[in-house]
Amino acid sequence: MSTRHAVISGASIAGLSAAFWLRRTGWDVTVLERAEAFRDGGQNVDVRGVAREVLTRMGLTEAVRAQNTTEAGTVFVDERGRVLAELPSGGPDGGATAELEILRGDFARTIFEHLPDGVEVAYGETISAVEEGGGEVTVTTAAGRRLRADLLVIAEGVRSSTRDRLFGDLVDRRELGVTMVFGTIPRTDADDDRWRWYTTVGGRQVHLRPDNHGTTRAILSAARTADLARLGRAEALRRVRQLFGDVGWEAPRVLDAFDSAEDVYVDDLTQIRMPAWHRGRVCLAGDAAWCVTPMGGGGASLALTSGYVLAACLSTAEPEEALAAYEDWMRPLVDDVQHLPRWIVPIAYPRTRAGLRLRRLGDKVFTSRLFAPVAAKFTTVAATERPLPPLAVPSSPGE
Repeated sequence: MSTRHAVISGASIAGLSAAFWLRRTGWDVTVLERAEAFRDGGQNVDVRGVAREVLTRMGLTEAVRAQNTTEAGTVFVDERGRVLAELPSGGPDGGATAELEILRGDFARTIFEHLPDGVEVAYGETISAVEEGGGEVTVTTAAGRRLRADLLVIAEGVRSSTRDRLFGDLVDRRELGVTMVFGTIPRTDADDDRWRWYTTVGGRQVHLRPDNHGTTRAILSAARTADLARLGRAEALRRVRQLFGDVGWEAPRVLDAFDSAEDVYVDDLTQIRMPAWHRGRVCLAGDAAWCVTPMGGGGASLALTSGYVLAACLSTAEPEEALAAYEDWMRPLVDDVQHLPRWIVPIAYPRTRAGLRLRRLGDKVFTSRLFAPVAAKFTTVAATERPLPPLAVPSSPGE
């Protein structure tokens, strides 16, 4: 019996998790990544819920723990940096700051460096065409390379072009009306080991988070802004400076640092919702299938879990049945974090002084000891009492 072959498009957390587990269960795996080299960097992600068990089964818990961002908690601050409220923490999933808190690039690299032998990762490769027939899928890259496979996994992220080409009629994009600008800035003596979160009028927020590389991760976030993500860097930063010029606190420092930062990234938050994540021998994983956005949270945990669940289902059933089982198992976890209440953006991003006072009062109540159990539910993601699907592993790869 010939070894089954999977092509995976996208070499971040979802794609690499799928590569890890499919290879572990005996598949030949080719990963295509559009970037010219491995993509380091990125903001904080975490490992929560059932994803912790997946990480344990990969043998990577201590490797991830060693890359911890050093963040020890989360506080809301005012325009002078004074702490107004602190989110409760504790337990393996903590509060807003989890026990296993890591930068996206560090997390992906940890998986990448522990991929089983036999996984091919090809950089600078994009998919130009996909053909199906005879129980297989043929992938043609922009460079003219043709790959025949038993499965294509699309893990290209929220704005996946391959997904749109093959599943465009099923893609429901839900704009949340929030823009986030991410970047890495120099660390100062005033920075500490907490996520400091400042909210002010006009629907604007400033976030500073410590990292384990001697720098600080910064986010400028605003509601109901113009579409900044489609602008060029210079024009986007000019608009962001106009928007945040009067915000105060650490905003001037962040704006100045973003002018020269190499990794500034603008994102208009968009959820992806789809009634199905597979057709034939093609399936979706991670943000390409169900982007939950940073407001929903848990994207990295869902991505990591999806790779295991996909491989486990394929290890015990034929593809058609297996892909349906993969969707059935993952769907409740995704639905749990995708259904954001309609009031979440207006409350999180107040526009007026009265709204800001109400928000700060709510923060104090929400973070009080009395409401700690309620607050904990808002940071609970990828949680399930169902056991992970069984994984059938051959005695050696390729059997």
